[in-house]
Amino acid sequence: MDGRSTARFGDRPDARSEAEEQDSSGNARVVYATTILDEHSCADAKTLIEAMIDRENMTRALLRVESNKGAAGIDKMPVDDLRSHLGRHWERIRAALLAGRYEPSPVRLVEIPKPDGQGMRQLGIPTVVDRLIAQALAQILTPLFEPNFSEHSYGFRPGRSAHDAVTAAQAYVREGRGWVVDMDIEKFFDHVNHDILMSRLMRKITDKRVLKLIRRFLQAGIMTEGIAMQRTEGTPQGSPLSPLLSNILLDDLDKELEKRGHAFCRYADDCNIYVRSRKAGERVLASIRLWLGDRLRLRLNEEKSAVDRPWKRTFLGYGMTGERETRLTVSTKNVKRFKSRLRMLYHKGRGRNLGRFIVEDLLPVLRGWFEYFRLAEVKRVFKELDGWIRRHLRKILWRQWKRPRTRQARLRSFGISGERAWKSSWNGRGPWWNAGASHMNQALPKSFFQRLGLYSLLDEHLRRQTLSRTAVYGTVRTVV
Repeated sequence: MDGRSTARFGDRPDARSEAEEQDSSGNARVVYATTILDEHSCADAKTLIEAMIDRENMTRALLRVESNKGAAGIDKMPVDDLRSHLGRHWERIRAALLAGRYEPSPVRLVEIPKPDGQGMRQLGIPTVVDRLIAQALAQILTPLFEPNFSEHSYGFRPGRSAHDAVTAAQAYVREGRGWVVDMDIEKFFDHVNHDILMSRLMRKITDKRVLKLIRRFLQAGIMTEGIAMQRTEGTPQGSPLSPLLSNILLDDLDKELEKRGHAFCRYADDCNIYVRSRKAGERVLASIRLWLGDRLRLRLNEEKSAVDRPWKRTFLGYGMTGERETRLTVSTKNVKRFKSRLRMLYHKGRGRNLGRFIVEDLLPVLRGWFEYFRLAEVKRVFKELDGWIRRHLRKILWRQWKRPRTRQARLRSFGISGERAWKSSWNGRGPWWNAGASHMNQALPKSFFQRLGLYSLLDEHLRRQTLSRTAVYGTVRTVV
């Protein structure tokens, strides 16, 4: 990263960065190299800042920031301009970091709707240079703190995912823990106490320049409507450093729950504790509420926190059935959210070639959604969504055909008899009704959309289940 290595820092590798490797499912995951600074040297050395600005670490951080893309900060610099900017200014930035003089810029405040539709969530967007520095810092700090994190913590950790948390939660319920303490920390990222967090960081970090840099990231102002406001608490969502800092702070909660012998799963600030009775759950909730306030200065959202049956709550978008061998399903709330997203997408397809719309716009969304909810074991959700999706596509075609005579001709071309095509085209009903009527289902069956490349959620669900059973029981033979 010094003057001699600027060209290499800006080069884009031909293949996947050495900071990434394939996990067992074929997905890329971050692997934080320990050759730069292992845990023991981190603990007693005062050279964390030098390790952070090491060329290998900074290159890895640059690749990650570029792959994440993201919006510009208050300086309006896009990610695509970051390499050229570093080529001109890296020596100045490097000197400021080594001297402990680097000052992060205020974050740009934007508000996005919450997934449940209740209110807005504030998101702080740092400048791309600040994102690079924060990413490089997170990569160095992760090997230092990661080994001591709880096995019950799953959020934003290398080699762990929301699927691991959901699977563990299901196992607790199947063990007979039929009650869940569903805890929601109120505006966690907005209410993080800086002094408490810094005291946790000082347990392992001795480099005062790093501590000062983190403090400055925490206190970086918020720019809204051209005015920078000072930050006295909280950590901005949107910074690459925020997930690690949240895990460092909430690790105290994990250790307390472990000390009490609780069965729990935590993903970021979403924590579920599984108990065997309502009375035990209420006792745990009251106790943890007091502990959070006293030790971490955090509050629970009383409206969203509750003691209830697991099949009446959701965890990371998944629900559970109330059977003895409880099965995972997609929560009703997430199905509604997904439909709302697809409705917005369908507006793009009204005037386009249907096959191109399916392949270019619809398929990536369907595949991404299914990959997250692939653990769901209840097929009814996928079957109903498939039918709903095809009906919307028929609705698009019905609208594109516009006139009754065109509709009549198109129906006949798809094999509908002349009289029935005439009656259906002139029935005076709306597009949604016709999209679900028998004449459109017969004219445009499932096979029609499959030829256009439509991804069937149900078929993929059944295929995955068959593969899973084959892996467990061996070759599946059909007996006639």
